[in-house]
Amino acid sequence: MSGSRRRPPPDPVAVLRGHRASVMDLCFHHSKPLLFTGSADGELRLWDAVQHRALSSTWAHGGVSGVYSVATGPSLGERVLSQGRDGTCKCWAVAEGGLSREPLVSFRTNSYHFCKFSLAKFPAIEAANTPVQCSSGDDSQLLPTLNDGTEEPDILHNDGSIGGSHAEEPILLALAGEDSSKVEIWDINNGKRVSRFPEDNGQDPAGSVVKPRGMCMAVQAFFPGNSTGVLNILAGYEDGSMVWWDMRNSRVPLATADFHAEAVLSISVDGACNGGISGSADNKICFFTLDHCMAVCYIKKEILLDRPGISGITIRQDNKIAATAGWDHRIRIYNYRNGTPLAILKYHNSTCNSVGFSADCRLMASSSEDTTVALWELYPPRTPS
Repeated sequence: MSGSRRRPPPDPVAVLRGHRASVMDLCFHHSKPLLFTGSADGELRLWDAVQHRALSSTWAHGGVSGVYSVATGPSLGERVLSQGRDGTCKCWAVAEGGLSREPLVSFRTNSYHFCKFSLAKFPAIEAANTPVQCSSGDDSQLLPTLNDGTEEPDILHNDGSIGGSHAEEPILLALAGEDSSKVEIWDINNGKRVSRFPEDNGQDPAGSVVKPRGMCMAVQAFFPGNSTGVLNILAGYEDGSMVWWDMRNSRVPLATADFHAEAVLSISVDGACNGGISGSADNKICFFTLDHCMAVCYIKKEILLDRPGISGITIRQDNKIAATAGWDHRIRIYNYRNGTPLAILKYHNSTCNSVGFSADCRLMASSSEDTTVALWELYPPRTPS
């Protein structure tokens, strides 16, 4: 009988303490063992994920505004983005000494709600090189095709035109806009909005009234690994719907999915940008597939939970492991490929806000309203012999 017992879930390998308020979001550096965290009192911190110590901190958005989203990636280089409830986004330099004292760029979006922004995600190299022969609509407004997963599109100007090599390459960011029912795309380099979805005033092209979806609660921007290279956006709304857009048409979405009965709170797209997971205020998470040829989003697997509320979702870069952060203080781990539950982690004693994996897939971090950040070693990737 003892041999059939399940192994107990692991404990964290380290717990990072120092924040004085709820840790709202976190992200690992794209190539170094560094971790960025943002808290509800406005503090942005940089941690050494190996030595488990704080390297630097700054009051990024003031004591009453709070940092509720942080992001970094290869397109940013040695920079990190923060978003606060003061209606601004800021870009900070990361040097050997830590975070810069002042932001490199600060721009006002007038967005004051709790939808975390999304830095545009690029597909993995092998996914970007996989030919997908499908395209529809007018291709005159497309961003240039990605060839190897590392090249980024030329600058997208406010008039919709595409700049040449002389233009500074854009770094695109999606967020819930000043109008909380709309998604906006911003170019971080110049701090300007380049698009908004939907662009209309509550009517479809035929003139009929569109039923309001409520506030945008979650957003994920990505470039699919197909031949078009068009920026795509998945947006989750207060009514439980998820809408799929691309940059070719700001009035009509590619597809709409109604997977959830309550507000969609978190969306994560996988490394190939061909599917992902959504979480909600209801008691389920949905593994979904994005059919780029047919412009259809459909459920691959639905998992019912004992308790409602998923604040954050992440999928490991190798597309093998996924994790969710729950209102019930739990971190849940899944096999992403088949949706099998693998573990429930029970360290935190308050709502879990976010979860993320390191670039080498060996560490996972979780943050909580209990002001702590936990580091975990789970299902490390096999090292080639």
